[in-house]
Amino acid sequence: MNIIVVGCGKVGLNLADQLNKEGHNITIIDNDEKELRHAVDFLDVMGIHGNGAMPQTLREAGINDADVLIAATNQDEVNMLCCLFAKKEGHCSTIARIRDPQYTTEIKYLRDELNLAMVINPEMAAAREIERLLRFPSAIKIDSFSRGRLDLIRAKVPENSKLVGIPFYSLKNEIGLDVLVCCIERGEDVLIPKGSDCFMAGDEISFIASPKDITDFFLKLGLEYTPVRDCMIVGGGRVSYYIAKYCKETHLKLKLKIIETNRERCEFLAEEFPECSIINGNGIDQELLKREGIETTDAFCSLTGFDEENIMLSLYAGKLSDTRLVTKVNRISFENVIREMNLGSVIYPKQIIADSIVRYVRALENSKGSNVETLYKIADGRAEAMEFRVLNDPDLINRSFSDMNFKDGVLICGIIRNHKVITPNGSDMMKVGDRVIVVTKNTGYNDLRDILEEKEEEESVIHYEL
Repeated sequence: MNIIVVGCGKVGLNLADQLNKEGHNITIIDNDEKELRHAVDFLDVMGIHGNGAMPQTLREAGINDADVLIAATNQDEVNMLCCLFAKKEGHCSTIARIRDPQYTTEIKYLRDELNLAMVINPEMAAAREIERLLRFPSAIKIDSFSRGRLDLIRAKVPENSKLVGIPFYSLKNEIGLDVLVCCIERGEDVLIPKGSDCFMAGDEISFIASPKDITDFFLKLGLEYTPVRDCMIVGGGRVSYYIAKYCKETHLKLKLKIIETNRERCEFLAEEFPECSIINGNGIDQELLKREGIETTDAFCSLTGFDEENIMLSLYAGKLSDTRLVTKVNRISFENVIREMNLGSVIYPKQIIADSIVRYVRALENSKGSNVETLYKIADGRAEAMEFRVLNDPDLINRSFSDMNFKDGVLICGIIRNHKVITPNGSDMMKVGDRVIVVTKNTGYNDLRDILEEKEEEESVIHYEL
């Protein structure tokens, strides 16, 4: 597909990189010639120097032949204008990055009036994930399918877990819970487990479960479940704003304490969220952190605009106590180093957004209809978890899984049928209208049929007349 990305900042560059790896034709537009040259050299894509909100620049970038335009500059109004002109000049789908909290109440109106396919807000998406993590503090990461009916949880198997050594085929009988382990990170290896596999101490596992079973499984696994009652946040930016907003809207009983250096920002947050404690001070001041209770807080989130500062703050908090850590990081290129550090749950806002756009683009280019409806990168991008909608395909429906020929590294993890969750086994089958959760190491699937091995063509037999 032909995709135009306007803006090659951190979000735009990451989106262009992800979509370029998916095999699409990418053109980047940016006003900053130096940044543009870096992006073009780094990604080996086409670059157009100019203002993406100008019709002439869009024409030069090939808007008439474009399938998708993504406006990801730092200015919301410019992004909306880009999408408006793109619709006037071409016939592509448009995606706008809109971050300002003032626009959040008008998102539906803006999407309808500008005919946007999607609105992206990295800070809002990151805040939503952090709020879920604060609800389940034993999890490293939480992703949801089918509007929260099924969750994909990442957790670490403790050294003293009683489940170590138990094969997965007998796990349900042992613990009495409907849980399916779908991915294991063991050292540098990523495994899609079979029934005969089992846990090892230190494994990082991803498992599928309904929300009601998550806490019980943590306890069975040997992870202590202590609800988060108070949380200290360093950095009063947009992510912190949205966290406070979600906690207020969901009536989550959580005392928030936000430390921010900018006095004007502190006054704004105090006015918006009078139930929160807003501290005007430097978040890297150790004495201030101790005075405000970093050694006793249940959770600590480092959410400043600087990766290095967030990493150092989380390392410091982890050294002082066993507090629940959440660390915001923007530079995904250092994830291999970061994984070795005690940073708790690492949040990559731009990766969350990239996943949602990759999902949309895959669905857009697929003509068969059984599209990817939800997509998450797991195991640091080395595997994918996808939700597909099942259509009337005779190769897929009404056939037991034990009779189907799946590709290696593919696991059916869950079926959602008539709003009910089914943890599948070999005798289960897909039916029209189901939503199916698939985990695989073979990244890049667009269609549900991609999980099947291709049928071998029958050898043609030539008959000779005598």
